[in-house]
Amino acid sequence: MKSKITTRTITTVGALTALIWVMYLSGIGFIPTPWGLKITIMHLPVIIGAILEGPFVGAFLGLMFGITSMLQNMGGPFGPIFLDPMVSVVPRICIGLVAYLCYRYFPERPRAFRVGLAAAFATFTNTAGVLGTIYFFHAKQYIESKHIDPTTLKAVLWGVVATNSIPEIIAAVIITVAVVLSVQTALRDKK
Repeated sequence: MKSKITTRTITTVGALTALIWVMYLSGIGFIPTPWGLKITIMHLPVIIGAILEGPFVGAFLGLMFGITSMLQNMGGPFGPIFLDPMVSVVPRICIGLVAYLCYRYFPERPRAFRVGLAAAFATFTNTAGVLGTIYFFHAKQYIESKHIDPTTLKAVLWGVVATNSIPEIIAAVIITVAVVLSVQTALRDKK
């Protein structure tokens, strides 16, 4: 596979990187819910970049998202957990790779289906990656910061998956399909 950096690629990376930082700095990357958790849409530029420009762009944008995640949690109770790149960065890099692979390797399906599938799997990759690394590497710190009974850790993490993952997947699919299909149509019409 040849890697070709075009003006379009550089522009896309710059615009989506800027969007990640604007979402982080303004707080609009996190939608508050009535049940007290926040649904993230910070990963959407990563998915969109991976689908439009490939796995390296997706991985780079995931790195940017991971860095903002580290910064966001520095002073909070989860600071020590999210300063670990295994929790904050690696799962975010995987978002771009999973999005690209899901989109690329189902060519016989309609484009909207492939984009939606990529958005759904990449979103779940984010949730499972972060919570999985917390469970395996930082369970004790998480229990202490949340003040929960150690015997309920799995139930608490599954609760986060149930309450956050499903709305995040739905939002990701709707937004990503609309944006990617619009951009691809505009690029095709421009030719």
